[in-house]
Amino acid sequence: MIIIFGPAGSGKSMQGQMLAARNNWRWLSAGQLLRDTRDPEIMAEMQAGRLVAHSKVNKIVSEAIARATNVRQVILDGFPRALEQAKWLLDSEAEHGDKIELGIVLEVPKKELMKRLEVRGRADDTFEAIDERLEIYRHETEPILDYFAKNGIKIVRVDGMGSVGQVHDRIMEELVKCNLG
Repeated sequence: MIIIFGPAGSGKSMQGQMLAARNNWRWLSAGQLLRDTRDPEIMAEMQAGRLVAHSKVNKIVSEAIARATNVRQVILDGFPRALEQAKWLLDSEAEHGDKIELGIVLEVPKKELMKRLEVRGRADDTFEAIDERLEIYRHETEPILDYFAKNGIKIVRVDGMGSVGQVHDRIMEELVKCNLG
């Protein structure tokens, strides 16, 4: 299992989809999995801007991992988002039969993220909202990365600047170094 980390606007979903397509792997986006449930309770939480309960997200991700058969690698995007989820994912490796092999962190300067998100044009992409989401991302992600590293999971930081292809090539170089590509 490979986990892609990056704030909104870093390109992690695009890169995850490209890796899956190129390598015949399975890309699992936590956000998409939650939207696909069409569960009214989950949808209400998301529309209100609140995080869905960890237990519900863990269950949905676990089921998706279990369905990802006949693939050599699963790419997780948007999960884990909290230390509690990271601990659950590591503790349940035997249960879902997929070992976390690598964490990829896409690094993009704040100024560039702001520019990318402003261009995206979503109504909730105000300067203040973007700034708050970036701060939340940093606050939530660093403890997860530290936890994984302390538990022997390799974390690589990849420059997320440049074209989609350039970033993809950098990720592939890291995967080759780790004997995963």
